Amino acid sequence: MKYVNGLSRLLVAAIFVVSGLGKIFNFSQMSQMMGGVGFPLPSFFLLGAIVVELGGGLLLLAGYRTQIVATVLAVFLVPTTLIFHAGQSVEILKNLAIMGGLLKFAVEGAGSLSLDSRLQLQQSSRVEFKKVA
Repeated sequence: MKYVNGLSRLLVAAIFVVSGLGKIFNFSQMSQMMGGVGFPLPSFFLLGAIVVELGGGLLLLAGYRTQIVATVLAVFLVPTTLIFHAGQSVEILKNLAIMGGLLKFAVEGAGSLSLDSRLQLQQSSRVEFKKVA
């Protein structure tokens, strides 16, 4: 049971790392594709997507600042899904499933086999409300 969170992070992170690397190695084609769908400043936003996907994927894999990284990746998937996968049922469902996994990490953190755990950075998922007099 101890290894499940680490394996889950690996499986979710893999798609972001592979996608980010794919964008690096096919930068021109990806930039043209983004421009073709009417995206403004495609090279600029492509660089941003690479940073989010590759950087976020590697941070998720390591379990560093997992709750923040998982939230950023989940939010990143919303416009990505709406802009680039509209009408592609399988891609939309795939992204929804990934968002579900990311939201679990955003709430529960990375688990024991992570940099967060080692550095004691994991935040509590409980929100405490203080009574105001």
